[in-house]
This record gives sequence, structure tokens and C-alpha cells, in this order.
Amino acid sequence: MSGNGGQGFATRAIHAGEGRDPATNAHNTPIYQTATFTFGSAEEMAAAMAEPFDNFFYSRTGNPTPAALEKKLAALEGAEDVVATSSGMAAVATAVLASVKSGDHLIVSSDVFVISRQFFEQECADLGIEVSFVDITDLDAVRGAIKDNTRLLFTESVTNPHMWVADLPALRQIADEHGLTFIVDNTFLSPALLRPLEHGADMVVHSATKYLSGHGDTIAGVIAGPRARLGTVRLKLDAFGQCLSPFNAWLVLRGVRTLPLRMRAHSANGMALAQFLAGHPAVQWVSYPGLETHPNHATAKRLLGEQFGGMMSIRLKGGAAEMNRFANSLKLADLGVSLGDVYTLAYPQPRRDNLIRISVGCEDIDDILADFRQALDPL
Repeated sequence: MSGNGGQGFATRAIHAGEGRDPATNAHNTPIYQTATFTFGSAEEMAAAMAEPFDNFFYSRTGNPTPAALEKKLAALEGAEDVVATSSGMAAVATAVLASVKSGDHLIVSSDVFVISRQFFEQECADLGIEVSFVDITDLDAVRGAIKDNTRLLFTESVTNPHMWVADLPALRQIADEHGLTFIVDNTFLSPALLRPLEHGADMVVHSATKYLSGHGDTIAGVIAGPRARLGTVRLKLDAFGQCLSPFNAWLVLRGVRTLPLRMRAHSANGMALAQFLAGHPAVQWVSYPGLETHPNHATAKRLLGEQFGGMMSIRLKGGAAEMNRFANSLKLADLGVSLGDVYTLAYPQPRRDNLIRISVGCEDIDDILADFRQALDPL
């Protein structure tokens, strides 16, 4: 299997973790669609089960196809280890529950994926884990939320859905001052644009359903970090039964090979669409970290350079009627709740004061702009 070897990001995205299959000489990593693995002797079986995460004996615990994905993503994240999970929420829940216990207190970004918030509000409460939600861009508020029993700080690198940008090095400093574990959900950016471990995160989680897969055809999650921490994560994941299937792992493997190409297209299209929308008279505001008007633009530029991804949120002048009229007029862009796809997706959210989250795809930018123009101009 290929490793890092000092190779560039795009080369690692294609080659890391994969190689010629020694059993068949297949060039592509096979889908090892099996529940169990057999052994030539009882002694060989006992030796394999004595080291459950270093051998394959049952696919809930380990399988060669997800293992190849884990090696590839470890090379891209700059991580000692990666654990693949059945979904992004499996990654969030497992990483958190491997880090805290009943009686502990967590600090979480107040702007966070709705199901993540549900997990923190409901599931953590049921487990006796206390959670405080804070504006993650207000460092004084973060410090002010810390208690004697605080153990964990959790944020998204770019928050969902308002697109606030977390200052990871500053949050790492706060975590160090108080001995906190620091977990970052980097779903909106992927390791092609940001590697939070390089900025002090203890663990990074992704919904691999999104940009890592990139084609909207699988559900998967990822946890990256130091081998010692992820040993605990693997035990927890195995107990919860939240393993990634071999077929879904193969789909993410396929998607990751084009990740740097896609992220360049998402970023270029995202900037162009954000600039267009910011100048349109029907648009009240645009939240895109690449715009100089974004309140966290300086932080985004310091962390990301010149590529800011394909995610943005907008609000139109007017109310729900205008939002629905615009959304219903889109022809190229589809309406959907997911993101990170090669297709442009719009997600109108009446419960969030008519905010519209946009995941800008990889279509020709002239076609994207034309679609949004024809949907906006009549408003």
C-alpha cells in the first residue's frame, strides 16, 4: 500500500492507502463484501482475535476496503490514524462519547448542524453530560463558559448554516489553558482546504457523505487524530456497531481521488456566485467567508489562503413568499438538504428566518450564474 512518502496532496489523494491487490493484481481496491474472515488453523484465528484492530476477522471490527480508505485519509489529514464510520453523525457521536463521560461539561458552537445540536441537547443530556452553546467566534464567551468540569470544546471549522469561521489556533490556546479536548468538524472544507490537526485540533470529524465522497451517492463518516485517542474511538465504535460498509467505503475511496480537483472548482464557483449575489438588488445579505464583507474574512484568509470552498448562506429581501418563489424558479440547481455534491444544491429554511443555504457545485460557472439570475431577477 502507498503511503505519504513526501508526495503532494493530489498524488496522495489518488495513491495513498491503495495499490495493486496482491491476491488478484486488480488495479482498483476491491470491495471485500464479506461479513467474516476464515483461518487455516485455530492458532491463527486466536492470534488474529488477540489483536482485533490489526487483523481482519469480522467486518464490524475491520475490513480491508474501509482500512484502505482510513490509510488514504490519514495521509491527507496528516493524522496518525483515521477511523471510518457509518455516517457523519456516527463520527460526531463516537468522537465525543470517547472523550467524555457522565458528569462532564462540553462547550459547543451555537451555530452547528441541526442533528449535531440534537445529539448535544438530547442524547448528551440523557447521558448526564452537560452542554453549553456559545458563539464560537467570541473568544471571551468561550472562556466565560468554562467550568471546573469542562472537558471538551467542539466546533465546526465553518459553521452550519451561517458560515462563521472558527479561529482554530485561538481556540487551541484556550483548550490548552484549561486542559480541554478540542474536536473540529471540518465537513464544509475537507482536508484539501484545511487540516485542523495542523492548527491544534485533537480530533477531526467529517461527514464523508459530503465533499470527501463528492457525488451524493453514499453515507459515511470519518474521525482523524492521534493513534492513542483513536484506539479508544475504535473500541467505542465497535461496541456501537457503527462501522462503515465495504461498498460505501469503496464509493468514498473513489470520490477522494478527485477531491483536490473538485475543491478547486467548488471554491472558484463559490467565490463567483457569492460576488454575484452580493451585488444583486433582491439579496439582503450573503455569508461567504471569501467575501471581504464577511465578519470572519481575515480569519478565513489566514487559515485558508485563497480557496474558501463552495458553501454559503443568503437571505433575500422580503419573506417566505420571496424565498419560495426564488427556490421554485431554480432550474439547474436542485433543492435538497445535503451538500458537497458536484451538483449545485439549495436548501431554503423557513424555520431559520428564510435563510437559504447553497452548496455550489462543479457545473460551468456561467450556467450557475444564469440559473440564479433568472430565478432572482423577477423578485
